[in-house]
Amino acid sequence: MDDHFKIQYNVENWLINKSIVIIGGTTGLGLSAARAFVQHGANVVVVGRNPETCLMAEVELGRQARAKQGDATQPQTALEAIQLCVREFGSFDGLYHVAGGSGRKYGDGPLHELTLEGWNRTFEMNMTSLMLSNQAAVQAFMGMSRGGTILNIGSVLGQSPSPHYFSTHAYAASKSAVIGFTKSTAAYYAKYNIRINVLAPALVDTPMSQRASKDDQILKFIQQKQPLDGGRNGVPSDLDGAAIYFMSDYSKFATGQVLTVDGGWTITEGQYH
Repeated sequence: MDDHFKIQYNVENWLINKSIVIIGGTTGLGLSAARAFVQHGANVVVVGRNPETCLMAEVELGRQARAKQGDATQPQTALEAIQLCVREFGSFDGLYHVAGGSGRKYGDGPLHELTLEGWNRTFEMNMTSLMLSNQAAVQAFMGMSRGGTILNIGSVLGQSPSPHYFSTHAYAASKSAVIGFTKSTAAYYAKYNIRINVLAPALVDTPMSQRASKDDQILKFIQQKQPLDGGRNGVPSDLDGAAIYFMSDYSKFATGQVLTVDGGWTITEGQYH
């Protein structure tokens, strides 16, 4: 890349002096974003449920990172992560909420088969955890009398269904709720200069998506449904650039937005095999 361009736009330092908490930051999308944030100058606190992945992430990310074990559905987890961020790095500038999951094993599925446990567990993982982290972040920003940025992970299934292969209706509902919740809170807290946005990926190869990512029939479908870059499953780094943008001051005039990073999912029909 041209050196003049690098200097003029500081493309390698978009997040310099930023301290960011990533809920669900020790694997998949969150860990990929943590790597990118650190490369762009940020300090990060990554939160994960597994002590082994927490240790591995902290070692890999180096001196600009701290890892904390915690369950995102518990009220103290995000609060303690933000406190750790302030204590270790002197500030808290942004929250990236990635944590969530599929409730399929608890009974999520088509409505006529959906169990109450499947419904409740899915919303607990995908909405309760997000509400708690967003609440902790907003309280921290307001307590410091400053603005900040929050980025939430949604899904294309929250607004672009795919009934043949992806019929977990509680999951779709919870991801749609992410959008409604984000827009509502973004509207309320804009006057405090707190920005809240959503990234909505399609199928990405992460620990959560292994069922679909290892299914040959679904991958054939994805070749047509996500036709960009030759037609493929997404990889976590596909979302890093968008996450950096929303965590940086370059997005200081954007709030309540849903950015779909989906390889073309929402504009293509797909072909069943």
